[in-house]
Amino acid sequence: MSDRRFLRSAGGVAHDSLQDVLKNVRFVTGAWARVGAPLVDLCAAPGGARDRQLLAGTRFCVLTHQDGAAFGFDADDGYCGWITAGALMPDHPVTHFVSVPGTHVYSAPDIKSPELAALSLGARVQVTSNEGAFSETPGGFVPGRALRRIEDSLDDPVAVARGFLGTPYLWGGNSRAGIDCSGLVQVAWRACGRPCPPDSDLQRAMAGTEVPAGAEVAGDLIFWPGHVAIVAGPGMILHANAHHMAVVEEPLAEVLTRIKTPVLRRWRGQR
Repeated sequence: MSDRRFLRSAGGVAHDSLQDVLKNVRFVTGAWARVGAPLVDLCAAPGGARDRQLLAGTRFCVLTHQDGAAFGFDADDGYCGWITAGALMPDHPVTHFVSVPGTHVYSAPDIKSPELAALSLGARVQVTSNEGAFSETPGGFVPGRALRRIEDSLDDPVAVARGFLGTPYLWGGNSRAGIDCSGLVQVAWRACGRPCPPDSDLQRAMAGTEVPAGAEVAGDLIFWPGHVAIVAGPGMILHANAHHMAVVEEPLAEVLTRIKTPVLRRWRGQR
C-alpha cells in the first residue's frame, strides 16, 4: 500500500479489492476498456508527469474520471495512473501483437495507401480477416508479416532489444518512438512471453540467480541504482541511456568507467 504505482485509489474512489484496507472512500468494481490510441502516457496525476506508457490494445480498468483523464490500472502489471480518457475504447478481444520494432496501420491493404497510425512492438490488435499481405483490424490494415498471434512469442530478448538500436531515449518511454532503460527490458522480455514489470527497481526484485562479475551471458541483466542494461554478449551490453540519449550497444567496461555508482546486481532470470 505504500507504493502509489499500485495503489488502486484516487480522488476519493478506490477499487473494491481495497474494502478491508481503506476507509472513507467510495468503492467501485471498475470498467474494463482497451487503449485505442497507438500510445498513451500513464501519469501520476491528470496532465502530470509520465510514469510509463501503455501501448495500443492494453487492457485498462477505469475507476474514476477527472478533467478529461481516466484513473485506473492496467491488466498486465496492475500499474496505476491517469491516462487521457479519449485514448480508450470499449473492451474487445485481441488476437495478435506487433512482433517487429515498428509498423503502420494503413487505410487500405496497399502500401501506397495513407497510413493511419504507427504501432510499436508489443501493441495488440484484433485481426478480423486477411487480405493478401495485410491483416484487417477494426482500426485499419496492418502488414501481416509484422504480426504474430498472441500465444506465438518470440524467443530471443537480446535480438528484440537490438531492434531498438538508435531509438531515442525517453524517460518512461515504452515504444520505438522513445524508450528508457527499464522500458527496453520490459518490451524485450514481454515479446518473448516472459512476464516483466515496468520499472528497474521492480525488475531488480524479480526472482532470479545472482551472477558473479565476469560470468554474464547474453540475456542476463545488470543493475545500477536507477538503471538496468541487458547483456548482449561477452563484455557487451544493450541499454537505453541518457548519456547517448538513445539505445546503444557498447562495451560494459566503458559503461563502468562512466557510471560511478556501484553495480547492485547481476541477474539471470528463467530462460
